[in-house]
Amino acid sequence: MHIPVLLQEVIEGLALTAGLTVLDATINGAGHSAEISKRIPGGCLIGLDRDRTALAKARQRLQNAPCRVILKQGNFRHLDQILDTLQIVSFDRCLFDLGLSSDQLAESGRGFSFLKDEPLTMTYEVEPVTITARTIVNESSAADLELTLKEYGEEPFATSIARAIVAARKKKKIETTKELVAIIRSAVPAWYRSARRRKHFATQTFQALRIAVNDEFRALTEGLNHGWRYLAPGGRLAVISFHSGEARIVKKIFPDHRKIKPTRTEIKNNPRARSAVLRLIQKS
Repeated sequence: MHIPVLLQEVIEGLALTAGLTVLDATINGAGHSAEISKRIPGGCLIGLDRDRTALAKARQRLQNAPCRVILKQGNFRHLDQILDTLQIVSFDRCLFDLGLSSDQLAESGRGFSFLKDEPLTMTYEVEPVTITARTIVNESSAADLELTLKEYGEEPFATSIARAIVAARKKKKIETTKELVAIIRSAVPAWYRSARRRKHFATQTFQALRIAVNDEFRALTEGLNHGWRYLAPGGRLAVISFHSGEARIVKKIFPDHRKIKPTRTEIKNNPRARSAVLRLIQKS
């Protein structure tokens, strides 16, 4: 089950009160929004997500919410279009909880996890899409693969992994996560594969491919800019990031922010929180 990260800090940081309109731009299974809804009775909760499976979970969890609930499938990069369609001109609070949820990692069947043998898809949307991880690993040049792994995954062995992928696909198309993990294993040194390392040797490659497939960085820039425009004066916006690339984007758009990290207790109870950072911004 997905455990929401920095939940109490988000609730307190958003300063929620009855009657507010709140946008959760990445509602997933409503981990944060279930608590948000309890604190805005008579208000309105708007939840977006690219994944219709996640939205179905959110809908079930929020069925008894004490506020109006509007759920919409969509990418927050199109936030302006979605809100215009809903005839919503502004909101009072906004949350962006970035990255991959533990539910998507464990249950999606779309190849997010290097611990499972699944088709190499890595898309948040369930329905057919143009670009998948399979497309990238089988069709990108070695130079483009290397750039993707460096830019989005900060992978120190990007060059050797990219070369190994290109060599492997000459023999057979790379179709599954298991095949990709085996290729990565062959391309990195033994110490990097050691079970004693906190991070799995395929983590950064999988992360890079997921970010590239879903165009996450450009989508984030667009989404945050739209969110700020629709945020009412005096409103608050919260962003939870897990990746240094995400953090750079947030800091560039919102240089004046309050930064909060999870406690040691939370990290112990929920290891996913280890790399999480919450940034809070108030609109004057």
